[in-house]
This record gives sequence, C-alpha cells and structure tokens, in this order.
Amino acid sequence: MTAVPHAPLTQADGLLEGFLALETPEGFRAELIEGEIVVTPPPDGDHEDYIGLIVGQVYRRSRTEMQFSGNKGLTLKEAPGAPRDHVIPDGTFAPEARRLFRGADSWMPCEGVAMVLEVTSRRANVDRDVKRRCYARGAIPLYLLVDRDTSTVTLFSDPEDGEYLRRDLAPFGKSLPLPAPFGFDLETADFL
Repeated sequence: MTAVPHAPLTQADGLLEGFLALETPEGFRAELIEGEIVVTPPPDGDHEDYIGLIVGQVYRRSRTEMQFSGNKGLTLKEAPGAPRDHVIPDGTFAPEARRLFRGADSWMPCEGVAMVLEVTSRRANVDRDVKRRCYARGAIPLYLLVDRDTSTVTLFSDPEDGEYLRRDLAPFGKSLPLPAPFGFDLETADFL
C-alpha cells in the first residue's frame, strides 16, 4: 500500500487550525477576522443594556417573529489570502420559523441570518470597519451598529461585493427604520 502524500498546510490553514484549538478564559470571545485572531474581554453593563433594549423592541414590535442569539459563532466568506472568517456578533437575529439555531454547531454558516448587531467596545474600529466588511462578504442582509463613541445607530444594508451599498444613520434619541422582515422604527431615546 502506498501512502498518499498530504499537501503542506498553508499559512491560512495553520492559522485556522490554531484558532480552532484556542481555549479562551471564561467570558472572553475569540474570533478570526480577516486573518487576525481577535480576543475580546467580557462586555461592560452599558454594552449589554443597548443589546437588551434592541432585543426587547425586536421581540415586541417586529412584524416577523425572531430568534435571537448573543453568542452564535458564524463562519463567513474569507478575505483574500486569509482563512474563512469566524465571527461572533453581539447579536444574531433569524426568523423564528426557520429555527436556524436549533442543532447548529458552535460555528454555523450565516445563510438565513436576517440581521447581526454590534455595539462598539474597546476596539470600535473592528466593529465599524472590519466586521462590516466580513458581514457584507457573508451577504448578511442587515448589519446594525450601535456606536457608543459617536452616539449613533447605523443600519448597513444591500450587501454586494464585500461592501454594504446602503447606510442609514440616526443619532441617539432619534428613530431608525428597520426594513422587512422587521418592519418597524427602532427607537433610541433610551440610549441617551
């Protein structure tokens, strides 16, 4: 019997293998974003409050019943020359009828996700720029960004070729329309 030679691991393959073997301290998140391992400490209370305010409105006001996960790992299309992105949004929404999270592995494909949510933290540029590109490459229809530094909420939509073509912004205190499948105006007065 002749042994079949294995192709050598590429740098991207080695990075992905190392990332998947990481053990992070409890409460920390490890993500592989555009070829970089990003480890994030547990969020502060204000960060979690913004998420809670949004989730509450989605559950009460959305035209489509939604599932929500605050810890769902998503695999997304890779950046050129990098391994497949592995991102954990602060929030992931999917239509309840799809039961998208049931039976899913720790890292699941992003097909069927209606919207992802990020609230800026210590590395705000990752949420503003890097994750925005990741979610657009994954063709996630809506990306909602709560930017605590600028006191704004931005909805990115219409992903195409690794970018979102549309950006709607509202300062804290103003409402921001969320299109279908949500179909309501997100109120941000409580963000002040």
